[in-house]
Parts: sequence; structure tokens; C-alpha cells
Amino acid sequence: MRLSQKIRLGLLLLPLLLLLAFAPAGDRPAYRLFTSQGQVADYDQMVAQLAQADVVLFGEQHNDPIAHWLELQLAKDLAKAKGAGKLVLGLEMFERDVQPLVTQYAAGTLSDSAFERQSRPWPNYATDYRPLLQFAQGEHIPVIGTNAPRPFAHAVAQSSLKALDKLLVIDRTLLAPLPLQVNYELPGYKNMAAMFGGDSKAHGGGAANIIQAQALKDATMAYFIQRSLAPGQTMLHLNGSYHSDHHDGIVAYLRQYAPELRIKTLSVVTQSQLQQLDKGNIAVGDYIVVVPEDMTKTY
Repeated sequence: MRLSQKIRLGLLLLPLLLLLAFAPAGDRPAYRLFTSQGQVADYDQMVAQLAQADVVLFGEQHNDPIAHWLELQLAKDLAKAKGAGKLVLGLEMFERDVQPLVTQYAAGTLSDSAFERQSRPWPNYATDYRPLLQFAQGEHIPVIGTNAPRPFAHAVAQSSLKALDKLLVIDRTLLAPLPLQVNYELPGYKNMAAMFGGDSKAHGGGAANIIQAQALKDATMAYFIQRSLAPGQTMLHLNGSYHSDHHDGIVAYLRQYAPELRIKTLSVVTQSQLQQLDKGNIAVGDYIVVVPEDMTKTY
């Protein structure tokens, strides 16, 4: 090889050599995305698939900053994929009785201060949910609060679903249709019974009351999700992962109220390593977002 050729080759290789010299030895990803069965998933392909669903349940860990950032990114990307007027945002974090305030804020007719003073936002609202609502406001995306009002859920947890028997008609409009049927054999409810030292087959007492309160929330969220959708729309719904893991909870009631709906779920989990999905997290959702165990928390 002539000297001139060697010089030209060296000049061509120099940028690559510099890149390799300063390239990091390894990366520290903030999250990894997997399919239900543990294959590495592609984010853009996921968005394309989710855009075909009627309901996307994003099962978050409430204090995880990565989940909240990803929710905002997903909302932006689904809005773009769906087109104007085709995305709806649903949130467990707002209860049905404050829906008028949620609607006004999404429409830009209620100030931030008034909304936060009156709507009983969660303590981490400012950092974790306000950016999402502000995006929805700017893009004219409807926002739906789907959860059962806390006093009703608390009453059930204390004394069973019978506490709702004498509700006024106006209060019943804030909940799923009553009387509510609870399937105590759902895996999530059976796990709750075990956690609280009860038996899912014993439909009375402390553990059963807590399961009934959970079911009231699940059913109410499902009921208002399906009621808030128009043909061709997709609702991106944010909820604690326990409400939708293993296609349980909200999904079970959605299948009861509107079996024709196409539903996809995401679930956020933490692991000590991100290279592969832990066996215990297989099939927890249609897509699984894995976050490092030592990720910082928002509270």
C-alpha cells in the first residue's frame, strides 16, 4: 500500500477511533421494555400496537419517576399516532365527584391554583401528573377522572358493600352499577386475602371488606373508562399496577361491561438487573417496563 493510501485510510478511520476511545464501557439504562413473555420489545412497535387498542392501562408504581416520564412520552406518541380527537386520558388519581373540575381544567377554563385547591390531587401531583394534564390541555385531549370517591371506598373497607345500600341516587351515579358482584377467585383478590390474613372464600370480615373496596374501585374505573370512549378513540388510563396486573382488576370488569373492547396493559416492575425479565414478572402485562430497584423515588 502506498504512503498516500495509508494516509487517506488513516484519515477515514480517525473519527471511528476517536469514537471508540471516548465511548463508555457500558450503559446504565433507566428502564428496559419487554413483551409479556420476556422478549426485548421495541418502543415504536409497541406504540403502533397500542394505538390499535381501545383501552391502554398503564400500571404504574405511583412514586416511580421513570413511569411518570414514560406516561408523558406515551401520551405524546399516541396522540400523534391517533390523530386529533382520538386520544382520551383517564386517571385513577381523580375521583368521579371532581370530574367537573377536571373537565374545566382540561378545557383551560380553570386556573392551576383553583384546580389544585379544589380537586383533591395526590401529594405528588405537581411533579408526577401536572405535566401530563398540561399536555392534555394544550392538545385539547379530554381527561377523565375514573376512581370511586374515597369516602365510599373507605366505608366499604370498614363494613362491606352493604354500606352502599342506602346511598342517594345522586351518589350512586359516581360509582359502578350497584349491587356490585365480586369474583373472589380472581388472582389479585386472592393475593389480597393472603396478604391480609384472610381467605378469599370467606366473604365476610376484614379481608373480604378490603377486597370489596378494591373491587369497587376496579369496577368504577372500568365503568367510566368504557362510558367515556367514542368509536375510534383510545383511552390511555393511568392506574396503580395492582389494578391491572395479569389482566385482572379493571380488566375483569371491562370484560364484563364491554367485552368487545380491545385492551392492552403495561406494568412497571423493579428488578436488580435489566438484562432479562425475572420469571416472576412474566405475563404481568402485555408489555413490562423494568426499572432498576435503586431508582430514585418521587416520595
